[in-house]
Amino acid sequence: MQQKEGEYMIILDYKDARPIYEQIVEKFKLLILKGILQKDEQMPSVRSLAVELAINPNTIQKAYMELERQGYIYTVKGRGNFVAENENLLDERREELKMRMFILYKEGKELGMTKADFIDCLRGFEE
Repeated sequence: MQQKEGEYMIILDYKDARPIYEQIVEKFKLLILKGILQKDEQMPSVRSLAVELAINPNTIQKAYMELERQGYIYTVKGRGNFVAENENLLDERREELKMRMFILYKEGKELGMTKADFIDCLRGFEE
């Protein structure tokens, strides 16, 4: 997706092991959670996004269905897809990340890593 007024760039990584539709889902989730795509803002049409990304419209449709299933967007029959309320989604995503960090911390401890090792690792990401 080229950046125009009201639109945001989506770049697909064809070397990524994940299916294209999952990459699209993840990109839109981030745009929504960061507030770049606002509540009730219309999503690009399936056809226009498929043309822009040079992929099958069924792939976009599958991504949109998954975004709707996860509560990130909603459909208005005959009008298209729109961004859903994302306040609770952001809290849920943060809790999900905390749980993933806890699992990594637990695995690290089993391998002999200390709390200081984790803190040093996190500090390395700030640079």
